[in-house]
Amino acid sequence: MASVLSNISNIIIPVLIFYIIAYGVVSKTNVYEDFVKGAKEGLKTVVGIMPTLVALMTAVGILRASGFLTFLGNLARPFSNRLGFPGELVPLAFIKMFSSSAATGLVLDIFKNYGTDSRIGLITSIMMSCTETIFYTMSVYFIAAKVTKTRYTLTGALLSTLAGIIASVVLAGMMYGG
Repeated sequence: MASVLSNISNIIIPVLIFYIIAYGVVSKTNVYEDFVKGAKEGLKTVVGIMPTLVALMTAVGILRASGFLTFLGNLARPFSNRLGFPGELVPLAFIKMFSSSAATGLVLDIFKNYGTDSRIGLITSIMMSCTETIFYTMSVYFIAAKVTKTRYTLTGALLSTLAGIIASVVLAGMMYGG
C-alpha cells in the first residue's frame, strides 16, 4: 500500500500540470502567453510585498537575538505550566505567528535540547502543524489582494492558533501516555 501511495504522490504534480495544459489547448487558449502573463503578475506581487516580508524577518531576528523570547518564555512559564503547556514552548508559539522559518529554527533548538520523542518534542511537532503564521499570512495576502477592512480575521486567526496549541497539548499527552 505504501508503494502505491508513493507512486501516486510521485506522478500527481506532473499529471496536474499536463491536465492544465491539455485543458488550455482544448479551450483554444494560448497556454504559454497565459503562463507568462501570470508569472509577470506574480512577480509584481512579490515586489509589492517584499518590504513587509523584510520587516517581519528583521523583527523576528531582533527578538530572537536580543533574548526577548527567552525572557518572554521565563515570564510566562509559571502560568503556562499550570495550564499544561510547557513554558519552553512559549517563544515558539509567539514566533510561529510571525515567521515559520524562524519558528523552525526554534524547533531545531527544542529538538536538540529535549529530543523529538519527548513530550515537549511531540507538542512542538504537532503545534507546528496545527498553527499558522498569522501576521505573515495576513500581511502578504491582504496586501496582495488590496484588502483594507480585515473585520474579524485577526480574532479568528488567534482563536484558531489557540485551538491548535490546545490540540497539540492534548494529542501529545495522548501519544506520550499521559
